[in-house]
Amino acid sequence: MSADSTKSNENEEVARELIRTTLEGEENAIPHVFVIMGASGDLAKKKIYPTLWLLFNSGLIPNTTHFVGYARSPLTVADIRKKAELFMKIKPDEKEKVEQFWKVHSYIAGSYDKVEGFQNLNKEIEKSESGTQANRLFYLALPPSVFAPVTSNIKAACMGKKGWTRVIVEKPFGKDLASSEALSSHLSALFCENQLYRIDHYLGKEMVQNLMILRFGNRVWGPIWNRDSIAAVQLTFKEPFGTQGRGGYFDEFGIIRDVLQNHVLQMLTLVAMEKPASTSAEDIRNEKVKVLKSISKLTMEDSVLGQYVGDPNGTGDAKDGYLDDPTVPKDSSTPTFACCVLYIKNERWDGVPFIVKGGKALNERKAEIRIQFRDVPGDIFVPGMIQRNELVIRVQPNEAVYFKMMTKTPGMSFSAEETELDLTYGSRYKGVVMPEAYERLILDVFAGNQMHFVRTDELSEAWRIFTPLLHRIERERPSCIPYVYGSRGPKEADDLINRVGFRFTGTYRWTKPQL
Repeated sequence: MSADSTKSNENEEVARELIRTTLEGEENAIPHVFVIMGASGDLAKKKIYPTLWLLFNSGLIPNTTHFVGYARSPLTVADIRKKAELFMKIKPDEKEKVEQFWKVHSYIAGSYDKVEGFQNLNKEIEKSESGTQANRLFYLALPPSVFAPVTSNIKAACMGKKGWTRVIVEKPFGKDLASSEALSSHLSALFCENQLYRIDHYLGKEMVQNLMILRFGNRVWGPIWNRDSIAAVQLTFKEPFGTQGRGGYFDEFGIIRDVLQNHVLQMLTLVAMEKPASTSAEDIRNEKVKVLKSISKLTMEDSVLGQYVGDPNGTGDAKDGYLDDPTVPKDSSTPTFACCVLYIKNERWDGVPFIVKGGKALNERKAEIRIQFRDVPGDIFVPGMIQRNELVIRVQPNEAVYFKMMTKTPGMSFSAEETELDLTYGSRYKGVVMPEAYERLILDVFAGNQMHFVRTDELSEAWRIFTPLLHRIERERPSCIPYVYGSRGPKEADDLINRVGFRFTGTYRWTKPQL
């Protein structure tokens, strides 16, 4: 293991030990009850229970925490365990610890729209609330159609009387500006803002959280992080698979609601925001909202919409197009790919295109931020030899930060070639296991840290930007441009990107470091 990896592991353990030490005080003696609403669903078994196990096993949550599952299905804790353990990371020597984990679980079956079920839930919670203080967390791993009755019933029957109550809400937060504001108004009537945690798991990813330190902890970027030096910014989210039989659900939302309006836009705000006054949650969220308020509403003219079709030469799922999914309406015009250009009307970014792009059934799995700098002024070299510099932040997979630059080709010639200053985490920090996004975010809820959660006004501004385009798509039902499963997407997207000033040459090839 390298010295950097050892140091990183040491730092991670120091951070975890600091959390454990903090919990050894008064807070650790206070009972906490974590309620999983929708405990029988996919999200609960694939993400929430595995994350709670990781936190429990690492000693990062109070040791007085009890977990209660709630759903309509008549299940037992044993049923939940059987489903969840398929996705939990359990080592052979952790069998005793996992038994301890499930011993502090219980399950209640009940309706989402009748208060009687929540009264029974409250009685179950109270069994674990000995002493004069106790705190409650509710995770809504539920479809948005039941958010309103569930939150109303939590308020009516399940609010903690001995301490704080916090509610974690999963996306989607509405389908457009009106539905989002209706949901926000409903939640605001029931809870204070500091009780609400709207979770976007992308804000828990290592490289997204790294943006703050990368930008504001390195002096080199300050003078050039603006329209004078930057030609364009591209934020990309790509998946190499289609809807995999879940097209009926996806068809209600489409790629814009599923990815661009939340995950990708959140990354954009961290790239574009001004330096906050401090690292406090409200100072950071204030700056993110300022960025969103400066973005004009998105238009069809600045967008390319695509829908994947099967590859006749492909194998397996690749042979099927979006409309071949039996759960998708045969006349669906829902885009599975979108490339949109946003502009931020402020002094720092005026005129710089921010290209947000996302799609399914593309050629690779990738999420990245690509900041492309302007051409070298007064270029003295052979035309076409010098390419633009780029700072690339690869969010997933294989987290990395690298800076594309020009250097002399080694040898006798006096020509230039593209190379990079490369920080690939897998090479620099070998053996370091980075926390899962949900692990970080759920821990933040226990700690009361809202830095990586979406505030009401932030959500409203995000929907303001995308709603006009979404309504036009639904009203006019424009034909999406077909693209083949496994391709880079519609060629028209490349044309749009080129038209607004982003230059893609295809000449650069990243080489994995050999250490």
